[in-house]
Order: sequence, then C-alpha cells, then structure tokens
Amino acid sequence: MRNRARFLVPVLVTGLLSAACSGGGTPAPGGAAGGAAGGAAAPAAAGSGGAFPRNETLYTSGTQWGPPANWNPLREWDFSTGTKGLVYETLFMYDPNTDKFSPWLAESGDWTGDLEYTLKLRKGVTWSDGKPFTADDVIFTFELGKFETVPYHPLWSWMKSAAKVDDYTVKFTFTTANHQEWANHLYSRAIVPKHLWESRSEDEVMNGINEKPVGTGPYAYQSHDQDRMVWVKRDGWWATKALNKDVKPKYIVDIVNSSNEVAMGLLLQKGLDLSVNFLPGIANLVKGNFGIKTFYDQPPYMLSANTAWLWFNTTKKPMDDKEFRRAVAYSIDTKKIVEGVYGNLVKASDPTGLLPQWDKYIDKNVTSQAGFSYDPDKAKQLLADAGYKDRNGDGLVEAPNGAKVSLKLIVPAGWTDWMEAARVISSSAKAAGIDIEADFPDYNALVDIRNTGKFDMVINNDKQLANTPWLYYDYLFRLPVQKLQTTTNYGRYENKRAWDLTQQLDQVKPEDLEGMKKITSELQKIQLDDMPVIPLWYNGLWSQTTNSVWKNWPSSAQGTPKYPPTVWRNWLEMGGTLMLTELQPASGG
Repeated sequence: MRNRARFLVPVLVTGLLSAACSGGGTPAPGGAAGGAAGGAAAPAAAGSGGAFPRNETLYTSGTQWGPPANWNPLREWDFSTGTKGLVYETLFMYDPNTDKFSPWLAESGDWTGDLEYTLKLRKGVTWSDGKPFTADDVIFTFELGKFETVPYHPLWSWMKSAAKVDDYTVKFTFTTANHQEWANHLYSRAIVPKHLWESRSEDEVMNGINEKPVGTGPYAYQSHDQDRMVWVKRDGWWATKALNKDVKPKYIVDIVNSSNEVAMGLLLQKGLDLSVNFLPGIANLVKGNFGIKTFYDQPPYMLSANTAWLWFNTTKKPMDDKEFRRAVAYSIDTKKIVEGVYGNLVKASDPTGLLPQWDKYIDKNVTSQAGFSYDPDKAKQLLADAGYKDRNGDGLVEAPNGAKVSLKLIVPAGWTDWMEAARVISSSAKAAGIDIEADFPDYNALVDIRNTGKFDMVINNDKQLANTPWLYYDYLFRLPVQKLQTTTNYGRYENKRAWDLTQQLDQVKPEDLEGMKKITSELQKIQLDDMPVIPLWYNGLWSQTTNSVWKNWPSSAQGTPKYPPTVWRNWLEMGGTLMLTELQPASGG
C-alpha cells in the first residue's frame, strides 16, 4: 500500500478541541499543513449529509491525498479508496490478529503436490454487470503478471502455469514452491473480469483509470468529485447469500484529506465516522468525553501497522562498519520519540523490528543476548573500542583513520512527526559523540536519493503487516543489489547467508511454525550482530471513530469485532470489508 497517514499539521481546531488538548497534552511536532484538496467546503456537505441520508451513509477520510485519480486495482499505491475490497475482491481474506485465512472468492485451496496448488472457486458469484465469475477470470488475472510493469510480475519467475481444470477449478504449477509468498498472493491479488480487461494493452492495464469499475464486491461506483469518492451498496452481492454477510452503510463517502483542523473538526461535529489519519493530540480526546474512540482506550491506542526503520547506506564509511552501526543503535532515545513526538500513540519496536502480531516468531533468547536499547555510555564504549575518538575536543568522534564523521539522516519535508523524530535521533546521537544532522528533502528528491544509494541514513516504513515475516526479511536482505533499489534493501547490505536463509524461509509452509522459527532465529542473530538497519517504532494503524451514526466499531473491548478498523489501501482484504458487515446503526442515527 502506501498510506501517507502521518504528516499533517498540529491540531488547531478551536472551541472543543482547544479545551480537549489543553493541559498535560504533548504538543504535536510542528510543520506545514498537508495539501488541502477541496478545502473545508466538502466537510460541510459531509456534516449535513448532502445528497445522501446521513443515517445510511458512512463518512471516512484519511487515505486519499488528492482527487480520486483511478479505479485500477493493480495500482495498489494510488487507486481510489475502496477500489480493492469494496469493488474488486480477493480469493481469500486474511485476519492479521488471529493469523487465519478465510475462503472468499475461493471456496478452498490446497497444495496437491510438491509444486502444485489447486484452487476451488465459489459458485454463484457474479460480476456487477451480471456476468458469472469463473476460473477464466482468476487465470487471466494471474497471467496479467506476465507483463513486466505489473507489480506481481516477479511471481512468474517461479510460477510455471495457471491452468483451467473446469469452470471453478484452477491448478497452479511452480518451479519452486515459495509457500510464504504464495500465501500472500492468495489474499492480496484483486481478481479482475477477463471479459472487460482482455482487450487492454499493457499500458492500459497498468495506466488506465478504469472508470466505473465492474467487480464482485458489495459496492459499486456512484460518483466522484475533486474532494470525495462515493460508493453505493449494490444488490446481489454473493456473500449475503453464501455467508450471511451484509454491509450496513448504503453509501460510503471518502473525503479527500485537507488538514488536521478539518479532520478533527469533522470528528467532533459527527460529520465524519472514521478517520484513518495520524491526528496529533487524539489521546486527549479519547480520554475526555468527546465521543471519539480508538482501538485501545490507552497507549498505544492503535493497532501496529508497520515498523519505522533507520537504514544505513552500508556502501559508505563509516556505515560499512558494524560496530559504528551498533553504536548508533545504542545512542537513539526511542522513548523520547514515542512519548515526546507521538504522545504514546506509537510503540517502541522490538530489537528485531517484527510487529507485535509476529511475536511468536521472535527468539527471546537471541534478543535478550544480542538486543539493544538506549544506552549512551554503551554507544561511547563501542565507538572507543572500534577506534572512533574525539581528536579535536569538539565532543564528536572522528573515524579511526582521523577522517571527519559528519552524516545526514533524511526524512521527507512536511512529514512533521518524522522530522521531529529525526531531530531527536540527531540530538541523542550527538550526545554520544556521533555527528548526525537531520535533513528534509522533498519526498520525490528523497526517493531518488534513497533508490540510487546517495544517502547516509534514511527512515522508511514501506513494508506493512502481512501474513508472514518473510516479507520483512525480504525487505531487509534481498540480493543481488541493483543499480536502483526501489522497494527492498535500501542500505545495499550484502550478506549471502542472510539472503539464503530468507529464501529458505519462503519455502517453509505457513503452518510449520517451528520450521519458520528455526530460520527466523538465525536471521535475527545476523540482523542484531551486523545491525544493517535499526528498528525504531511501530507506526499505528491510525483509526479514530465516532458512535453518533454507526456503532460496534472494532476495538479491544470485550464483545466487539477485532477486525482492523480501517479503509487503508490493501487492508480491506485483511478485515476492513468484514468491519463494514459488523457495523450497526446507532440509535436515533
């Protein structure tokens, strides 16, 4: 996905919000406003309901950062909110909180040979144009990956074929059985209708906007404008009959992000039901009597969604020295970031970086022996033992050969929470004798610097929670290093043993927990010994809800659903759609 739900301005709403955030609250990091698409006019319509009856309409905001641009489910980074999940569906659903797969468009799927997987499809599913959903659609969707520009093109480096057995059975054969990766594809790939897509060129497949999309999901395109996307519940959704599932809102209106003031004001005025932005100061409202809820009613308030990592460029000195990297790890005051920057809306990372939902894969013996925590004296000792000394009395060390050590840590300009976190890292590193300066290029410039390997250090959180920690290790250790590193191994760290183990992990069946743990333990030993990256904190699955119109939101409270309370891209197939079936109209809504 890439949900940029982090970098808005400090909360400035007057009246109720000022009262809520006064006294004892941690101020949000300063910065410029996020781009205002649509301004405040849209929220006024949202508050009054506009053309849509308020008691039948779910208003969301926080994923869309500009006018809806396309409805193409293959463009997983910028399709209009809801395209995958509300319209296009996947073969399975995956629940990250229980680590369970549920059949969806598929009725079942099994490995029927060492290199063969057989998929049985659900009968009675139709596309929204009335055409039947069949094996032809599934095969066509996977074969789109043969186009080099399609994001799942690498699948075909180890998939041999996708063959039709009958109208509701597909047999996939592979040259290598990458069980972990395949399980991810089963709930991640949005299935598209062959009869509407087969005439499209590769350019149309990837760059076409796909107006008025035709899917199998519970909603259909209603309308869109510069400031919103509107979906309408459609008749004949297969899951109502097959699974007794029924989405409750007739309309879903996703408001384009404008600013913190607007988002928070809408929540307080009950004009917004679900905000999936990072909203500084929200803890004060949750603790007060303002009708705003989060998944937890105490820190960290949110479920964890991804890990923020500090990447070293290991091709540059002194970042090529693992002892230097370890010293930096000990120098970082993560607690100050968690409490001072985020006001406890995030949680400090485990030394492995694995998310709390992946705790069962963490070898506690390894982390107890090789883990790290904030310890400036330890950082200074590691530097001294490795030959880094302050030779000119300025309080900052020089390299063992006497060369000046002066490094930049980059995060995007405008991402105010990350900017403030980078300043904390800079300050605490300098206190340990390491000269690190926070630097804020614009986002596009940062991506170019990062991908071409022209940086010293960078913070990144591209990889999200998923069905397997293999995705994290692939992100950390993938080889070979390319001229452009666009999605993995930004630090250009070369460790053949780690990459071999990562590939071995991919070939372990997901149900073989002990087999997975044996390999993840070895990977954690390498990671903590060499420290090519530093896991910092877990970013939250930002989610704030109100009960004025809709109730029974997912939360940690007993008796409530536990699905991820979000409409983030690529999270609806992890329970977001099921959340919509559990909502109930509020009394008098």
